[in-house]
Amino acid sequence: MRLEDASAEFHDFFERHYAELARLAFLLTGEPDAADDIAADALVALWRHWDRFRAARHPLAYARGVVANLVRERIRSAVRERRRVALFWSRAPETIEPPDTAGTLDIRAALARLPFRKRACVVLRHAFDLSEKDTAMALGISVGTVKSQTSKAMAELERLLGVPAAGEPVTGGRTR
Repeated sequence: MRLEDASAEFHDFFERHYAELARLAFLLTGEPDAADDIAADALVALWRHWDRFRAARHPLAYARGVVANLVRERIRSAVRERRRVALFWSRAPETIEPPDTAGTLDIRAALARLPFRKRACVVLRHAFDLSEKDTAMALGISVGTVKSQTSKAMAELERLLGVPAAGEPVTGGRTR
């Protein structure tokens, strides 16, 4: 393939999918600036291996997997750095910039408390409306794992958000 053709093909992919990949990164990290960086890094990685990538059976699922892996790597790196800093300094409380609505803040906080795989399954299944199969492909796990992780994550989110269980009376405030 000629470089000009590959470049045009990559540009087309970029235009069609960059916003979605950045949104996925944002929902997984909760950080808008990091999301843009991660989406850009993913696309750079895809460009470096464009011939192999474009021959993939499901290129968009592959791209989502690259984003998920970069987010996982970023989270692990941040955790390691926090541990190193904690050894030397006491951490000041983190300030959280409030989102547009209280509900969004509650959901983001609850998502942030989930382990990465559960959070990724919920985000891909419900925010991106991917099938269980597409979610499994993006994360490199089995469909059964997607099902169980999504189910467990949704139950945990319901508990964290105070959603009443089936048959439980709904009250004016949150349930405890």
